Amino acid sequence: MAADRTAPAGAGVFACGAALGWLADLTFADPRRGHPVAAFGRAAGALERVMWRNNRGRGALYTALCAGGAVGAAVLGARAVRSSPTASAGLTAAATWAVLGGTSLRREARTVGAALEAGDLTAARERLPHLCGRDPKALDEREIARAVVESVAENTSDAVVGALVWGALGGVPGLVGFRAVNTLDAMVGHRSPRFRRFGWASARLDDVAGWPGARLTAALTVLAGPDRRGAWRAWRTDGAKHPSPNAGPVESSFAGALGVRLGGTLAYGGRVEHRPVLGGGNRAVEVRDIERAVQLSRRVSALALAAAVGGRLAWAVFSPTPPLPETGAPPRTPNALRACPQTPDGLK
Repeated sequence: MAADRTAPAGAGVFACGAALGWLADLTFADPRRGHPVAAFGRAAGALERVMWRNNRGRGALYTALCAGGAVGAAVLGARAVRSSPTASAGLTAAATWAVLGGTSLRREARTVGAALEAGDLTAARERLPHLCGRDPKALDEREIARAVVESVAENTSDAVVGALVWGALGGVPGLVGFRAVNTLDAMVGHRSPRFRRFGWASARLDDVAGWPGARLTAALTVLAGPDRRGAWRAWRTDGAKHPSPNAGPVESSFAGALGVRLGGTLAYGGRVEHRPVLGGGNRAVEVRDIERAVQLSRRVSALALAAAVGGRLAWAVFSPTPPLPETGAPPRTPNALRACPQTPDGLK
């Protein structure tokens, strides 16, 4: 059976582009001005103000327009450069850099950690909203540290691993689509009175898009964490307790790997949530655990890049493709699925 020569070449383009984009994020982090994700957020916010109605149907249409528009633009861009491997790799690198946020995440976490180490609780409270939506006013030192560790864990999946997974599956459209869906969830997917119904579709789509990345993040945390057995045990016993199907595996594996307790009572925008404790037999989070979480996040991110690139290359090399007939006629397709691409364009 003959192999499709274009498949390994396309995988090589993705591998080169993804690696360059990951290194760009590691070196430069997010641009302070002109960030494409911020531009998408502004456009989505303007459309939300026009389209908002207190019903799920209107919210589903809004989600489809925003996410579909982003994916469609990415498809057009990828097609425009597909004849040039260099241009394709460059576009992949730019898209990867734009959608990854691992370095900015770690910098923000360290900024809060430095304020706590200096005893400046006020500065730590002021900085915490850059990481999460937690209400910082009544949080003490340990509660802020716990919030930071939880945010580092969850956003390692959302800002790095999930994007790389969808990039491996769908190329540039996968990268862009994943970030679009994740951004929409952050904007309208929370359970406030305004968005409980309108943001339902965005929240559910984010759950679907984030599912593979969250499981890979948890698995890589077990592999890269200082306490592998603890990470696996916490993921297995506590992962399903979290109200979020994707945050649960990630936060519980981080809790086990670091030997700390996460979860418990949280305050978001005036409402209080009592969540199950993850890693219940462990100690409370301390300020020093912020740097430990940051280092773990960096190792997981590097392994995620290797997994995404390696998986894409392996699929290109080993996936079966129908041979071309000697007559030069197009191959038969006894199953309609064989005439379609085997990897989806992706959503975010």
